[in-house]
Amino acid sequence: MNTYDFIAVEGVIGAGKTSLARLLSERHNARLVLEEFENNPFLPKFYEDRARYAFQTQLAFLASRFHQQKSMTSRDLFSDFLISDYLFDKDRIFARLNLSDDELALYDRIYGIMSGIAAKPDLVIFIQCSVERLLQNINQRGRSYEKDISPDYLEELNDAYNHFFLHYDRSPLLIINASEIDFVNNESHLDYIEDHVFNQPMRSNKVLITPR
Repeated sequence: MNTYDFIAVEGVIGAGKTSLARLLSERHNARLVLEEFENNPFLPKFYEDRARYAFQTQLAFLASRFHQQKSMTSRDLFSDFLISDYLFDKDRIFARLNLSDDELALYDRIYGIMSGIAAKPDLVIFIQCSVERLLQNINQRGRSYEKDISPDYLEELNDAYNHFFLHYDRSPLLIINASEIDFVNNESHLDYIEDHVFNQPMRSNKVLITPR
């Protein structure tokens, strides 16, 4: 059986990373750390005007994640391990996609200082999803500020995530092709993922699992 101290779950907006992190933490007595997106005052404005509010949104997220990272390095006596619904390293995906050259240069200086203290996961789970499925999930959860997310932006984001994780090598990576997997409403699908995470040995540092 695989044992981990820290698992990070990742995916594009609407992929289900928070749901999967929550479900796995409930099954395995894990301490759950969730991205504090609702506390970012710039996020609704960002979806209305990306160019104007990208930098403020990015820095607010970076500060919040940095604060969380400091607490994630301490052990919780009442939990077996830690699971989060984001990977600190992925912060630059959004920065590269949304910031101007001058903004990115300043962001990179700040990010470089903060990234040194980021907790390194023992396993990263990347939920890979089609844009059609992402839009369906986003519409179902009904957050008002997400209603204006365009399919074109999701396509850009999806391509950026796929490129990032194609080259990611800091931790073992489990990729879930979730376009036809419903781990929220189908318990057997969740069992299938859980088995791969905790019981199946990682034959290499990058493993793809697909629907049965």
